[in-house]
Amino acid sequence: MTNPRRSLAGLRSVRGLPLFRRLLELRIASQFGDGLFSAGLAGALLFNPERAANPWAIAGAFAVLFLPYSLLGPFAGALLDRWDRRLVLVGANTGRLVLIVGVGALLATHSSDVAVLCCALLVNGCSRFVGSGLSAALPHVVPRDQVVSMNSVAIAAGALAAFAGANFMLVPRWLIGADDAGAAAVIFLVTIPVTIALVLALRFPARSLGPDDTARAVGGSAIYAVATGWVHGARTVLAVPAVTATLAGLAVHRMAFGINTLLVLVIVRHTDVPSVDVAGLGTAVLFVAATGTGSFLATVLTPAAVRRWGRYATANGALGAAAAVQLAGATLHLPVLVLCGFVLGGLGQVVKLCADSAMQLDVDDALRGHVFAVQDSLFWVSFIAAVTAAAAVIPADGQAPVLAVAGALLYLSGLAVHAAVGRLR
Repeated sequence: MTNPRRSLAGLRSVRGLPLFRRLLELRIASQFGDGLFSAGLAGALLFNPERAANPWAIAGAFAVLFLPYSLLGPFAGALLDRWDRRLVLVGANTGRLVLIVGVGALLATHSSDVAVLCCALLVNGCSRFVGSGLSAALPHVVPRDQVVSMNSVAIAAGALAAFAGANFMLVPRWLIGADDAGAAAVIFLVTIPVTIALVLALRFPARSLGPDDTARAVGGSAIYAVATGWVHGARTVLAVPAVTATLAGLAVHRMAFGINTLLVLVIVRHTDVPSVDVAGLGTAVLFVAATGTGSFLATVLTPAAVRRWGRYATANGALGAAAAVQLAGATLHLPVLVLCGFVLGGLGQVVKLCADSAMQLDVDDALRGHVFAVQDSLFWVSFIAAVTAAAAVIPADGQAPVLAVAGALLYLSGLAVHAAVGRLR
């Protein structure tokens, strides 16, 4: 149970850290835009009466949106450890703003799914570059002994903002319509929070967000640093057992979440209800909302759990509990899947927070951007691999309980790896 005095102390700490407060404001604006953009794009492509989507189309959309940057991210992540991270945040938000206008224009002119997705993947790449930069910069704006608690505050605030953005999408969609014109209007609205994020990034003093020039910094030209980004990132991950173990646990969580996401999307699209484009989207948003709510609660409770049991035992417990909860989802009843999404969202967030803490506390700042970029790639490659594999076997109505059982086995395998590797200090 969370101690109220600790919570109040945490709030006072935020007020006493002006640079962290600015970083938090930037994250909130950025992730509100991310949530609004992602929900608007999902509504435009998956729940649009002018467009259609089957399991392979859903898997393909996820792959186009997330796979390119996931493979290239660790190369680009090297720039977070070379360039002024403030300038990176300014540049990435500027690029994101221009590209969002492009996506809205493509939807307004009834362009093909491929064209919309290709432009959207560039938006997504800029957004994830911003996210990695914010995480890598956090230890520069808070004392070391507050990194775990302030990271939880930042993640919680960001998750809540993304949740608010995703749900806000339903308002203009209801007012304007679910067709391409309505989808374009939603996407154009994303420019407002992104512009706010850009202005907030400009307020930081130069070099205030790092990186540090330490002995571990990668030498050579920027081209060399980018070309070897994957090597340095992966090597650093493998050299720190706590990071290796928690990233393994995070990968299996994302695979199980990918399976569950496809199950929900396919089931709701084949539910015999009037206006499935509206009802289906509402159920999908409810699933995402439940998952986000669980994640939010986890950010509040995880610091207390880590203080009591340590990162290693906390992550082990989360993975073990997740396996049991995932097995309960094999009923494939939508209310049960939504409830499982809530609990699994929380347990997965516990593992992610333990991974973030390991990277922020146990990795040298000169390589932290590399490692966060590797985490981001693993986060999405695991998700896409699971969605694609599930799309190959899922029936048209989504009734495949064996996929839910496979997710439970994945959690158990992640627990085994974490338990074995995480104890190596």
